[in-house]
Amino acid sequence: MQKKYVTVSTLVVSFFLGMGAILVAQEQQAVSIDEFIEMVRTGVKKERVTLMGEAMQFTGDEAGDFWPIYSDYEAEFSKLGDERLALVKDFAATYKTMTAEKARELGEKVLSLEEQRTALKKKYFVRIADAMSPVVAARFLQAENQINMVLDLQLASQIPLIKK
Repeated sequence: MQKKYVTVSTLVVSFFLGMGAILVAQEQQAVSIDEFIEMVRTGVKKERVTLMGEAMQFTGDEAGDFWPIYSDYEAEFSKLGDERLALVKDFAATYKTMTAEKARELGEKVLSLEEQRTALKKKYFVRIADAMSPVVAARFLQAENQINMVLDLQLASQIPLIKK
């Protein structure tokens, strides 16, 4: 089991090295911020599938059962990603003029998104457990949490704390 964790971790590190290359390309080509965000999101989506496949280690039959469910999960997760991106843009637009009211609004939106994300993982944990097995569902949840933690840390490291 430890070997699979190392493999997933290695792929995550490789992904972020690749994102560094995209950042350099973005600076050199003067890509708009929206184009850049779309490039990163496309790369993240592809890498998530690679990481999940590596972590899950499916047989042929298992893969056939899992990937359609995961595709549905990714579609719903992507919608939450759109909301999160809108929230980050809203924060960036109001960072220098932050008011107590705006800080409360942003905080409530962050908490709501976290609740929605947890509810989505619960929904798909049950769906995978019912379609395949609780063990496969738990492995999905572990891999998804590991991937999300690394991505969340990367995003958080780029967002400044609100000033007093």
